[in-house]
Amino acid sequence: MNELDIRSYRDADQEVVVKLWQGCGLVMPWNDPAKDIRRKLSMQREMFLVGLVDERLVATVMAGYEGHRGWINYLAVAPDCRKSGFGRRLMEEAEARLRALGCPKINLQIRSSNADVIEFYRSVGFSIDDVVSMGKRLEEDQ
Repeated sequence: MNELDIRSYRDADQEVVVKLWQGCGLVMPWNDPAKDIRRKLSMQREMFLVGLVDERLVATVMAGYEGHRGWINYLAVAPDCRKSGFGRRLMEEAEARLRALGCPKINLQIRSSNADVIEFYRSVGFSIDDVVSMGKRLEEDQ
């Protein structure tokens, strides 16, 4: 497989990105991917990365830093491109950008049933924190 080219998201990428996320099982009924993209573009737009192979968009990651912790969302690699190192490359780029902002630690959330993804993140240096993840919806997307 060819090299992964990484760049920041462009508005013209939206349709392909949403289809990628749907194909990877990242879109849930309570998350509107178009709204999530619009929200991200209003905050640290340059931290929304896409990966391309021969100009085909095959991977994404949203990173962000709010001054205390970095966060990773929507890491996705097209199913036919998995095991290619593309997820690892995107994470390396996201981590480098977060480090450049002074970020001391990255957090992310994974559905507990997603064993393959948990193993992927372990393989790139993440470990399970002894915390309880909580959330509160401030806006209903659906």
